[in-house]
This record gives sequence, C-alpha cells and structure tokens, in this order.
Amino acid sequence: MANPKIIQAAVALAACLSMSALADERVQQDPPPSFLARATSGASTLVMSALELVGIRYRRGGTSPETGFDCSGFVDHVFREGLGMILPHNASAMSKSGEKVAKEELQPGDLVFFNTMRHAFSHVGIYLGENRFVHAPASGGEVRVEDMTVPYWAKRFNGARRMTVD
Repeated sequence: MANPKIIQAAVALAACLSMSALADERVQQDPPPSFLARATSGASTLVMSALELVGIRYRRGGTSPETGFDCSGFVDHVFREGLGMILPHNASAMSKSGEKVAKEELQPGDLVFFNTMRHAFSHVGIYLGENRFVHAPASGGEVRVEDMTVPYWAKRFNGARRMTVD
C-alpha cells in the first residue's frame, strides 16, 4: 500500500500545478508586471520544494531538513533554496514582509498566517492552492499538508502575504 503522506502530497501538487498552468495561461493573455510573472513561475518551484520536505520532523528553532523545522524555519528554507530569498525567522516578522493578499486571491506560493498561540501571526505556512497549505505544525509533528477549511485552521486564519521578487 502506498504511503498516505506521499499520496496527500501528490494530490496537493497536482492541484497546484493545475493552478500554476491557469496562472501561466493568464500571463500569456494579459502580461502582468514582471515581478508577478517571476513570482508565478517561481510558485511551482516553491511548491515542489515544500512538498519534497513533507515528513521532516518538527523541531523548535529548526532550520534544516537534517535537524528538523519549525514553521518559520521551514518557510525560510523553502524560499531560500527555491528563490534565493531570505526571510525573517519569525512568523510575525514574515507577516510584515511582501504584499497583503486577500484570502479569495491566494495563489500557490503565498504565505498564510494563523493564530495558534493566542496571538496573531504566530504560525506560517505556504499556500498550495485549492485551500491547502504546507507547514511544520508543532512538537511531535512533521511537515505536512493541511486543508484551510478545516474548522481549526479556518477560525485561526490571520491573513496572507505574497513575497515579491525584485
């Protein structure tokens, strides 16, 4: 029997790739500013890099696949390796970077923020498309894909940001 984590990641990747294909089609029809075109093409890289890390254990303060990740260490690693962008190692500080994005305008590669520790922007993940995101959850957990419509995540959603490539 196939590993459920791999099946879950593959389903999320397929959804993201179809979203990316739609975004690429829009780029050809109506060219956006260059940073959006690069971010759209970079989104596939980010999503694939993030999904390759599914199953890596959570470690508070962790910043590498070898030792484990916390949420912001995971996001920073994916952006650094995928796009060469260095982000702050703190979900709250990340929430002040990039451009605000409305929930209904989320695109693969956007950062999504949640209140998981009784204060806003205490948790961060990477949006995959179709209401799914990938993140390093908490002690005892591992990098995994989640559905943002699940009540736990839906009521804790704080906002989203799009990191731009200059």
